[in-house]
Amino acid sequence: MASQISLWFLVALFITFVCSSQAVTLEVGEEDGWTLNPAESYVAWAGRLRFMVNDTLHFKYDDATDSVLVVDKDDYENCNVDDPIEKLDGGDTNYRLEHGGPNYFITGNKSNCEQGQKVDVVVLHIRIQSPPSPPPAPAPLPPAPASPVTPPPTATPVLTPPASAPTGGSSATPVGSNPADLNPPPPTPAPSATPSSATAVVSGTITASLVTMIIALCLIN
Repeated sequence: MASQISLWFLVALFITFVCSSQAVTLEVGEEDGWTLNPAESYVAWAGRLRFMVNDTLHFKYDDATDSVLVVDKDDYENCNVDDPIEKLDGGDTNYRLEHGGPNYFITGNKSNCEQGQKVDVVVLHIRIQSPPSPPPAPAPLPPAPASPVTPPPTATPVLTPPASAPTGGSSATPVGSNPADLNPPPPTPAPSATPSSATAVVSGTITASLVTMIIALCLIN
C-alpha cells in the first residue's frame, strides 16, 4: 500500500512540474489589445481565465498615446499614475507573472484608467499536496482474562471396614459392601412425649416389672 502511495505521489509531482513548466502567453484584451473600450471588459476577461506563475501577459497598445503601469492596490483603485512600481512602454510589452496573488495594471493615461482601462490579474499559487498519511495502526486488543484455576476434584474417601473381633464363628465383612451399611445413620429421635403419654409409659414399665418379679418368685418355689 505504501509503495502505491509513493508511486502516485511521484506521478502527481511529475504532472505538476510539467504543467508549471508549460507557461503560456495571454493576450490582454484579445484582438482589441490594451485600449480604452475593448469588446470584452478587462474585468470579464481576467475573470474567465486562469493565471499561473510563469505565465506571460502580452500588452499591445499605441506607444504614442498609451503605456502600462504596474501599481499597488491603492493606486489601482484611485488610478494614481504618478508613482508606479514599474512602467512598461514601447507599444508591445510582455510581462512575466513571477509570484502568486493579485497583480495590478493600469494605463498611463489617468482619464482612460478612470473609464475602465485597468486590469487586476490574480495569479494562482502552485500547491503540491502531500499524500494522505496512512491510517493509524489499530490499538492492540487487551489480553483475555485468565481463566480461573479450577481446583482438582476432591477424592471421595474410601471407608475401610473395622476389623472383626476374633470370635469364633464370626466372619469378616465382605469386601465391596456398601459404605452406607458400615455407617448406619443415627436413629431418629422419638418425638417428645406429652405429659399424659409419659405417665402411661411409666405405669406400663412398673406393671411389667411387677409381673416379671411374680413370675421369677413362682419359678423359685
